[in-house]
Amino acid sequence: MQAGDTFNDTDVMYLQMMIAHHEQGLEMVRIAEKSSRRGEIKTLAEAVDVTQVDEIAMMENWLEGWSKPTTVDHDPGMHTAHGGLPATGPREMATLRRTKGTGFDATFLNLFVAHQHNAVEMAAMEKSGGVNSEAKAFAERVRASRADQIKQMLNLLNS
Repeated sequence: MQAGDTFNDTDVMYLQMMIAHHEQGLEMVRIAEKSSRRGEIKTLAEAVDVTQVDEIAMMENWLEGWSKPTTVDHDPGMHTAHGGLPATGPREMATLRRTKGTGFDATFLNLFVAHQHNAVEMAAMEKSGGVNSEAKAFAERVRASRADQIKQMLNLLNS
C-alpha cells in the first residue's frame, strides 16, 4: 500500500512515533506469549505480534518513500506537546519481565491497556492534524482496533 506524496509534519511524526510505540508493544506481547498462562492472552499477544510487524513495515515504507527518517527522537521533552512517547517506561517493562505465575496476566493486561490507550490518543492526533489520506485511514484503523483490544483486555481482567 502506497501513501502518496502529500504529507505534513504531523503525518511524519505520527508514523515515527507509532513505529517506536509498536516496537515497544512487540516487546510486551512477546513476553506475554512466553509468560502468560491463559490461552486467550497468548492468542491476543500472537495476533498483535503479527499485525504490528506488518504495520511497522508499512509505516517504514511510507516514511522512506517520503525520504523521512523512520526513527523518532527519544528525548521525552521533545514530545510532551503531542502526547509523548510510549507510556510504558523502563521500570514497568522490568516489572513485566520479572513477574511470573498468577500475577503475570494482570500485570501484562494493565500495562497493555495503558499502552494501547496511548495508540488511540496518537491516532486522534493524526486524524485531527494529518493531511495524508492513507495515514489518516491507518490512524482510524488503529483507533478502532486498539479500542476493541482494550475492551477485550478489560473483559479478561474482570474474568
